[in-house]
This record gives sequence, C-alpha cells and structure tokens, in this order.
Amino acid sequence: CVSAHVYPVRMVVFIQLWETHTCVFSLQSDYHFEYTECDVLESRWRVAVPNKADTCTGLPDPVKGTQCTFSCSEGEFLDMQSQQCEQCAAGTYSLGTGVAFDEWDGLPTGFVTHGVTLNAWNAHTNCSNSTWTPKGDYVASNTDECTATLSYAVNLKKSGTVSFEYFYPDSSIYFEFFVQNDQCQSTESESRWVKISETNWSKYKVELNKGNNVLYWRTTTYTLQGSAVKPVLLKNIAISGVAYTSECFYCKPGTYSAKPGSARCAPCPADTYSTKGATVCHQCEPDKYAEASSGSCKPRPACTNSDYFYTHTPCDSEGKTQLMYKWIEPKICTETIDGAVTLPASGEKQTCPPCNPGFFVTNSSTCEPCSDGFYSNGTACAKCPVGTESVVGFEYKWWNRMPNNMKSSIYRQEFSDSEYRTAWEVAGEYVYTTPGHQDTDYLMLTLSVSGYRLPQSMAKDSDMSELSRITFVFETLCSADCERFSLQGYNQFNNDVVEHWKGSKGKQSYSYLVQSNTTLSFTWTFQRTEDFSTDRKYSADVAKIYSIHITNVIGGVASQCRRCALSSAKADSACVPCPPGHYMVSGTGVCESCPSNTFIRAEQSIGKAACVQCGPNTKRNKAYSGCVSDCMMAVQMSEGALLHYDFSALTNVTGFHSSPRFTIRGLKYFLRFNVGLCGKEGRVPATCVGNVTESQKEVKGYVCRSTVVPSEIRSQSMVSSQPFIIGDSLIDFYVRHVCDVSRSSETTQACKNGRSATIRLRCNPTVAAKDHITLPSNCSEGTCDGCTFHFLWQSQHACPLCTKNHYREIVSACIQGIQKTTYVWQQPLQCYGGESLPAQKVNACVTLDFWLKFGVSTGAIAAVLLISISCYFWKKTRKLQYKYSKLIMTSGSKECELPTADSCAIMEGEDAEDELMDLTKKSFLTKIRSFSRERTSDGFDSVPLKSSSRHQREEEDSDDVYIRD
Repeated sequence: CVSAHVYPVRMVVFIQLWETHTCVFSLQSDYHFEYTECDVLESRWRVAVPNKADTCTGLPDPVKGTQCTFSCSEGEFLDMQSQQCEQCAAGTYSLGTGVAFDEWDGLPTGFVTHGVTLNAWNAHTNCSNSTWTPKGDYVASNTDECTATLSYAVNLKKSGTVSFEYFYPDSSIYFEFFVQNDQCQSTESESRWVKISETNWSKYKVELNKGNNVLYWRTTTYTLQGSAVKPVLLKNIAISGVAYTSECFYCKPGTYSAKPGSARCAPCPADTYSTKGATVCHQCEPDKYAEASSGSCKPRPACTNSDYFYTHTPCDSEGKTQLMYKWIEPKICTETIDGAVTLPASGEKQTCPPCNPGFFVTNSSTCEPCSDGFYSNGTACAKCPVGTESVVGFEYKWWNRMPNNMKSSIYRQEFSDSEYRTAWEVAGEYVYTTPGHQDTDYLMLTLSVSGYRLPQSMAKDSDMSELSRITFVFETLCSADCERFSLQGYNQFNNDVVEHWKGSKGKQSYSYLVQSNTTLSFTWTFQRTEDFSTDRKYSADVAKIYSIHITNVIGGVASQCRRCALSSAKADSACVPCPPGHYMVSGTGVCESCPSNTFIRAEQSIGKAACVQCGPNTKRNKAYSGCVSDCMMAVQMSEGALLHYDFSALTNVTGFHSSPRFTIRGLKYFLRFNVGLCGKEGRVPATCVGNVTESQKEVKGYVCRSTVVPSEIRSQSMVSSQPFIIGDSLIDFYVRHVCDVSRSSETTQACKNGRSATIRLRCNPTVAAKDHITLPSNCSEGTCDGCTFHFLWQSQHACPLCTKNHYREIVSACIQGIQKTTYVWQQPLQCYGGESLPAQKVNACVTLDFWLKFGVSTGAIAAVLLISISCYFWKKTRKLQYKYSKLIMTSGSKECELPTADSCAIMEGEDAEDELMDLTKKSFLTKIRSFSRERTSDGFDSVPLKSSSRHQREEEDSDDVYIRD
C-alpha cells in the first residue's frame, strides 16, 4: 500500500496487489526504520520496513535521512523516529558509531571460526574441531597443531578502529591478527605480530579504512614436547566506524551500568551478582558466594584445611616473628556447616631466621642490603680487604618475607584475573605453594633482575662463557600428576621452558648458566593437575623452594669477597686482575703464568687448576678464555708420510635438515642444525633462532639446533622454534678419521654435564657440496640420549692436500723420435687441492732401427776383438809352455839346481829365447813335420831339448837360422 501521489505510475500494479492482500493499518510497533544505501552525494533516505513478512501496513512516507557520515557519541544511540541522538538508559550501553562483543556464551552473529591445516602435505589431518571456543567471558583458541581462524566482516562508512583485549602467555603458539580490505589485500606481515602478554590482559588497537573490512585472528601451535599449551584468549572486541547505532545494548549478567549514557558496563565485585540489563549489583546471601562478574551466587562449601595457609610476619624489634594463618582470598567456604574446620589461632611467636647473605640486621630487626664493596653472611656488613673484590648476586635461603624483586601470581585458564590471590608464601626455611582455588591453576613465582655484569677481574675478558649462573634447591610432594616448570624470559608470561619435572621429587638442587644479558626474569610454575573435571581434590599437593642463588647480578649484594692480584695500583682500588693467561696463587694474591697453549677456566681463576690445556690441533684465543682452530693441520702418519689438511672451505656456517618427522597429530617438522666448524678469531658463529613470537630468541655457538615447521603463515615457508646450543666451546680437533669435538656448558636435568657434539669429517673427493652432512642411521635426531650428538660430514675439502706421492708417471714408447711422459692420480684418489697434476712432458728419443744397427755392429766388433784376444793368449801360452819344458830339460839330475848358462854372452836374468826372431819362413810341410815331432805316438808332446854339443844343434836346426839379438 503506497500513496498514489508518490508513485502514480505504479498505481495499476498496486491495485492488483490490493486484490490479493488485505490492507491493515497498524501501530508503529509493526514496522521499523532503516536507511537506504548512500548515493554518490553521500545522502540517503529513511524508509519504514514491516516487521512481518507478507503484511501490508500503513507505512510512513520515506523522508530524507541524515548524512552518511553522521554518528552519535559513546553512550548514545540514533532515534530513527526523530533522527536525533539520545542517551542510553541505565542498564544499557553504546559505543556510538561502533559495535562491541563482550558476551561469549556463543559466537556472536557475524563471527565465523574454522580449523584448517595450511600445509598441503598434511591434508589428511582432521582439523574440523580445531576452532575458537566461546567460554562465556572470552573466546579461547585451539591448542593443537591445526590452524584456527576467527573472522568477522564489517562495512565501515568512515575510517574507524578495532580494539580488543587478549591474553597471549605461551610462546609455543603463533598468534597473528590482520585485516583484508575490498581488494583482499592483507595487512603487511610485519604488523601482524601480536606481542606476548606482559600482564594478564593486554590491549590491541588497529586503524581501519572506510569500506569493507574482514578481521582475522589466527593461531597455530608449534610444540613437539607434548607439554600443555596455554591458549590465546580474546574478549571485549570493539569496532568503530559503522554507519550508526540505532539501539543500546543491555549489560550482560555480572555487569551493570548505574547511569544513563554509559559506554561500558562495570563488572560486579566478588560476592555480588547481577542479571542482564542490571543497574545495580545484588549482594549474595550469607551462605552463598560469587566471584567477580558473576551472574548468580553459589552455595558455600564447608571449610577444610586446604582453604587456609600459614605465613610469617616481619621481624619485630625483639627479633621475633608471628606465625599467622589466613583464609585463601576470596573466601568461599563457611565454618558454620557441620564438619567444617575453623582457622587455627594465629600469633605464635618464633625467632626470626637470619638475614640472607649480603644483608644485615638493622636496629628494627629488618634486613637491609650491604653497600657496594661490602659483604655479609647475614649478620653485619664488612668491607672487602684491599686486593679483593665483592662477588655480587642474590642468595635467598631464609624466607621471613618475600624479597622485593620476587612476586607470586596465579594464572587460570578459565578465569585469569587473579592478581589478588596468593600463589607462593614464605615459611621461614622455604617458600611454598598455597592451596589454590582450582587444582588446574598455574602457581607462579617470578624473580626479576635488572641485568648481569661480570666481576671487575673478569670484565676485560668479555668472551667468558659464564655470564651468570642460577642454582635453586626444590622439592615437590604430589599425589597426582603435578608438573613443575623452570622458565627463563622477559617477564612472568613471556618465557622459555628451561626444564620441567613431573610427579613427586625429593629435595634436590638444579643449576644452569645464563648466557644472554637480555634475560630479565626467572619463573617457577607449579600445577597440581591438568584434569579440569576435578575440583580442589589435590590442594594438599605442594611445591617448595629452599634456596635460590644467582651470580653476577647488577644491583646484587655480596656474600663474600674474592682475592685478586696485587700490583702497583693505588691501595684503595677495587681490584687489580691478573694479566691474561695468568692465575692467582691461592691465598697470596700473586699471579702465575699458565702453561703454554692453555686458557683460563671461566668459573675459576684461583689455583693452577684454572688453566685448561687446549686439545690437539687447537690454540688458545687472545682473551685466554677458550680454544680455537684455524682449520689447518699437519698429521704424521705411521708409515712416515706427512699429510696436510686445509678445512678453510668449511669455515662458513653450514646448515642442514634432518629427515621429515611427524607428531601424533601428523604435523610435519624438521630438525635444523647449524654448524660453524672452525675459523680464526672473530668468525661468525652458528646461530639458531626461534621466530614464533615477535621477540625472537637467538643462540650462538659451534653447533646449535632448532625445530623447523613448514608453514604458510606470516608469508613464510618455515617457522623456527625451540633453539638450543649443542656445543659452545671447542674441545679438540684431531685426525684419525678427522674429528671436531665441541661441548655446551648449558646443563639440563637429563644432561648433567651439558651437551656435546662430535663432527666426523670423511674424505670423499666425489662430493662437491659443502653441506653433505648426515645423521646416524640408528639415531635420526643426531643423538640417542639427548646429550651426545654425532654428525658425519663428507666433503672433498676433508681430504688431505695432494702431494707428489698421490700421482705417478707413465712413459710412452718412442714414436718417430718423440717420447711422452704423462702424470695420473693414484687410484682411489684420496686427496684434494694442494699440488696440481703436472702437465704432460714431450722429449726427443732414438728409434729402435738405429739401436738395432748399432747393436749388430757393436756385437761384430766385440766378436772380432774376442777372437783376437783368444789367439793372442793361446800363442802366449804356447811360448810359456816351451820355456817351461826347456827349463826342465836343462836343470840336470840334481833337484833344486838351476842349469848353467850356455853362453857367457847372455847376462844373468836374460832369456835367449825371448829375443829370437824367425828370419826364415817355414814351409807348410816343415810346420807339419815339426808338429808331428812334438807329439809322439803315445800321446805326449815331444819337446826338443838343448844339447851342449854344438854339432847336434846344428844338425837339428839345419833348416832354421836364428840371430841372437
């Protein structure tokens, strides 16, 4: 039913509708007003819309509405009838141009949550139930390995903001908030970081642009240890910049607004309650109680021994303290029910415990810290003697009152606003956990420090590994699955777990090193059980801390003085340290030089035991605080060969991953190892980071490890978490198979002596890559016990440098007067670098034909010469034989007498036969006849004998003529 004068051209159509529907003119409650969409001139119309479908009412005519940019202030709403801003009534509230969401009994209209996995390889994991869960006052994220997203779409008519309160206590969860605009462009990745909560609830506010905006809250858990994870909590989400607010919202139960025009509703205090839209809070009946912001009261249970705790008052002027019993606040139990216990009587006086070391007792029996340069055992302060320095820190072993730098608090997942509750209380000899309101509460004790500083005698050697050490003695008495954590971080909520224990633990001590000067707090947390189905069943379970000792704290106190070296400095100087490389002789203040190639142990500088010998193939650094290797070494082998190694190519930091691993839920992850093998001083150490939160954690050393999870969040392909040092000092560097051993001074409950790593280098000339490092096949994480790690690094750079002994030469045949010499490596090749393979040599040579001819000629000449020599010696032999025969014939019958000379013309010693010359040439027949005479028929030679008769000689030698020379 529309007036004809407004839309006359549509009269025919409405006449037809008139025939099928009954027109009833109703009251104003049958319709409501809305604005049309804004046009290009930023104007709009106010129109009436029926509240019931298919109902035709007597609707008012459309009228021109307010400008699109019009808005009301906080605590006001737009009255559509008058188009004016009106104040909200008491019991209601308004944000003006915004909307607020503070009730989370269910997801408010417009919010969507779903759980997915961002990794395609893990698509089989069911994440449908991994969503944000409403918890009444807030909405909580998931704590598993799926990615849970909470989103809300809003259209802003002008620029506005979104603000919310969050509680983000666990660094094992990645939490990001970002906005997508009309073009689906997201917030820059750098601005998506949400900081870890420093208090129970933190506030976050982001500017929003005009137009469509989709808000996203997204969480992903990265925990591989199976420990409980605290979820992210959200509440009080408020968005400004919407078109208008045409109504006020009622205050939710547990809150109220007493005055008109409220922008927020105030929470009801404890033991009061309120219903929806309340203007006041109502007091609970005496036999009932209510926590803050409660919508109803609960019956009070009977009081038990778990509903109170004991503590001590400060010491009075008489040195006495009173034992006091107190109800746990807020008190919810009643003493009037049968079987209820009453509070024990307080006021029993006891002698005050001594002051802690470094403090002294004042006239009022209070404990005050000693001044700088003074020390104390807990009674009175004394000045450190000349030549000594105070050893500052905090040592708490008497607990009359909670130290000023310590604070106890409770974290509760279901209701975290519990600052007024007591978690830890002092009890003289120890501090203990009080019975909690719920057994699932986290009872936290936090020690805050302002930083660390080495003693003056060690300040110059800034490379000392022990910056500070914390030691504490504790005990847990549990009947359930209680759990205790020791944490280190920036505050009580932004912490990294150092160690955790489960179940009852006898009195024991635990110690670990502090190596980063950015650590500002230590937190001890105790939880009785993780089972939410129980209600104060294990209140008697307790954790106790007997003593806490932390060294080298800025602003600390001294319990003793350490003697340092004496020199020519002024007598009133604080302390003169020993020169680098020197130790102090105990009790004398005299410095002695450490042996060569030793360094000074960081935790000890007195006595010769402070000098530590560097391992093989290492040398001390300039600060005398450790050993380094320059990656060069020479090794004398058993067979006498000298091998030289050069690992310079492996000095840069090398990283590698383990094989893929999976959690119970199917989350894929890798173990990332970074190795900085060796190098000169000033080298870049191996660094591992944890980048889950905005406060990135870094650890540096020779070997470190972190856990890497493939992910698509934050526009990154990898998220790294849980970094720790495996080795931060070099022990030795030796060769059998080449090994590099390093050790970490950081101890854990499982590794009492710290972690250590052995890197075994293997020569493999075929491996060109520098990072071919593998883990043991039987220990896929690199370690079987969590303390000792082993790595196998195969590389061509792990081979010894090549020398002449690693190649041989091959000489070819002489071909056409040319002979080649080629050099080849010995196989298998076990060297790299060093001497290069010599180039091929080419030499001139003589062919085989020449040598054959030369050999034949030489052989012929040798044969002729041999024959000649043989003939000569044969003839000579014949002459000697003749001379001998002649000598025998002329010797006479007497033995041993020499014959007399035949002629006086022959001088003694001369031989007439030696000088005979044959002047006649014998005929061939004569020679035959002579030969025949020489040998008789009986086979013996016939030798002519000389006669003294001249006639006989002439007859026998008538044919021969001799001239005596």
